[in-house]
Amino acid sequence: MKVLVVGGGGREHALAWKIARDSRRPQIFCAPGNAGTAALGTNVPIAADDVAGLLEWARGNRPDLTVVGPEAPLCAGLADAFDAEGLRVFGPGREGARIEGSKVFAKEVMFGAGVPTAAAEVFDDVDSALRYVRRRGAPLVVKADGLAAGKGVSVCATVEEAERAVRACMVDRVFGDAGNRILVEERLYGEETSILALVDGEHVVLLASSQDHKRAYDGDRGPNTGGMGAYSPATVVEERALKDIRERILVPVIRELARRNVVYRGVLYAGLMITERGPRVLEFNCRFGDPETQAILPRWQGDILAALEACLDGTLSDGMVQWSQSHCVCVVLASGGYPGPYAKGKEIRGLDAAGQMADVMIFHAGTRVEGTKVVTAGGRVVGVTALGRTLPAAVDRAYEAVRRISFEGMFYRRDIAYRALNGAGR
Repeated sequence: MKVLVVGGGGREHALAWKIARDSRRPQIFCAPGNAGTAALGTNVPIAADDVAGLLEWARGNRPDLTVVGPEAPLCAGLADAFDAEGLRVFGPGREGARIEGSKVFAKEVMFGAGVPTAAAEVFDDVDSALRYVRRRGAPLVVKADGLAAGKGVSVCATVEEAERAVRACMVDRVFGDAGNRILVEERLYGEETSILALVDGEHVVLLASSQDHKRAYDGDRGPNTGGMGAYSPATVVEERALKDIRERILVPVIRELARRNVVYRGVLYAGLMITERGPRVLEFNCRFGDPETQAILPRWQGDILAALEACLDGTLSDGMVQWSQSHCVCVVLASGGYPGPYAKGKEIRGLDAAGQMADVMIFHAGTRVEGTKVVTAGGRVVGVTALGRTLPAAVDRAYEAVRRISFEGMFYRRDIAYRALNGAGR
């Protein structure tokens, strides 16, 4: 069996790692992959968002299954293009991917489905948006409508901050066309969590809960990033609440999409705020999370391919997914300067020493092989991931492995899972 994994980050390395352990022992290709995926299969030098290039390669190599990691190729219609060629691909088509590609569309779906979410207004001209901000008052959240690499959301404590965020999107165009339209939302308070589910167009099977850490620095300070670490399961979500999230949020959204003639197959990712009034949806994503995937997949017991294929065949069932009782923690090691400008090409030392530790997995993200060395090639460089019988044990194990790795400019958060360890959200 041939499996193509599209993408080159830590999420894709984790997917390739789990797929490589499937009982079918498939031949793995990753496009473009990284230094970690190169050890599991064959890296294909095609960018993840090069739909035409990926399609040409797939026509010649006929993968039995393609698993798409990032959102950009899904929003660009990769699944539709592959499907038209008779190629099986895990991930929603372009219309389904709009749940992430357009925050305005996602909000319309949420309102149509009646799921709990923040009140919001949509604007396509700056003057109207600024008048609304001044009339409504702070705090507010300003969101660019389109894809902005996870950086298009501004949480604003004052009217002045909200005005700057509006102008950044619509005047300065810091997010390009993604900021042509914006959402201005009420700010929700509580603790965030990520709930991912497999979907076959009708059936919804929850994956293990997790919690991401978006801010760059300890104590949730600094700029937003793509994610500096995650842990699973998330203590903020009690087990009995998961069924409620499935029935009141995920299932209604799938039904609302179907009402709009969108058959959704793949992963549906709900970013939630657990408020005093219960879960509220912050956003939806159309793919596996990063770094949530790195914390979730090591807990998945048994095969993964049967469940992914069942999403395409409409045969998904709860029994296809089982979880260990272990806790899992992922700590992201980042390049100095991230999420702003950063240097590349720094030699990474200690990867083998850390990876040889029991219950430790090193998921590469921004890495490449340079001669006999592995060097940095991105902002988020590796995700050091560890399992433990308890959450404190998993945290300790992960940071013990972190201490064995070094590269020039390396930084990381030292408080992954701190809210759970301090008793918050229990």
